Amino acid sequence: MRFIIFVIDDTSSSATGNEMEAIDAFNNRLSAGNHLLLAAGIAEPSRATLIDNRAGAGIETQGSLFTAPEHYSGFWIISAESEEQAKAFAQEGSAACNRKVELRPFLG
Repeated sequence: MRFIIFVIDDTSSSATGNEMEAIDAFNNRLSAGNHLLLAAGIAEPSRATLIDNRAGAGIETQGSLFTAPEHYSGFWIISAESEEQAKAFAQEGSAACNRKVELRPFLG
């Protein structure tokens, strides 16, 4: 089963040196167990572009769909044997980055 774990933050590039070390260690544990498919940080919402080309509309709007102070600042895409294992990884990831995280399963 595949899952995505979103990191939730309220500032940009806010991870401290200790947090980055803990994140690297978490990534290494996921990799060693063949659970890490992809991990990345992502730019703040002000650098997003909304694109709506339904029916050829060609609309581009600067900024994110979401305007809350909290936003996704990174993610892990993981492989887990069960939802329980994925939740355990999400708990560990939250502790490593010292942030809230959101876990969602992939569909299909």
